[in-house]
Amino acid sequence: MASGGIGSSQHIYGELFKMMAGVDIVHVPYRGGGPALTDLLAGQVPVMFDTIATSMEQIKAGKLRALAVTSATRSEVLPDIPTIREFVPGYEATGWQGIGAPRNTPPEIIDRLHREINACLDDPRVKARIVELGYLVFKTSQTEFTRFVGESIEKWAKVIRAANMRAE
Repeated sequence: MASGGIGSSQHIYGELFKMMAGVDIVHVPYRGGGPALTDLLAGQVPVMFDTIATSMEQIKAGKLRALAVTSATRSEVLPDIPTIREFVPGYEATGWQGIGAPRNTPPEIIDRLHREINACLDDPRVKARIVELGYLVFKTSQTEFTRFVGESIEKWAKVIRAANMRAE
C-alpha cells in the first residue's frame, strides 16, 4: 500500500482499512503523494488510498482503476464507484479543511467570518467547483465544527496508536 509518507492521510486511511477489514497490507511510505502515485501507475505497488482530486485525471484516462471511495457516501463525481463502507461496515475516512482564528479573536469577528464563509459555500459556483474536485461541501455551526474536530482527533489517535506509527 503506497502512501505519501508515514502519518499521511493515505497511510492513516489504509491503516483504518486494515484494522476494520482484518487484513494485513504492507505499508510502503514514499516522500510525497506524487511519487507514490507514479509507482502505483507504473505497477510497482498494487494499491493506494489517494484523494479523488489528485487521481481523477488518471481515473478518467483509464490509467487508474478506482476500487472504492473512503467517504460515507458515494462521490458525486464518481457515482458508480462504491464506498468502502459498502464492504466494511462503519468505515469512513474523509479529509477536511477548516478555518481557525487565534483564541482571543473577538466573537463578533468569529461570527462574521462564519457567516461569510458559509455564504461562499452556498454560492452554486463555489459549491460546483468544490464538488468537481471530488470534495464534499461540509457546512456546520461553530459548535458542531468544534465537536467534529474533537471527534476526529480521538478517532485518528486510536488508529495511529493501534498502527504504532512514529514520526520519522
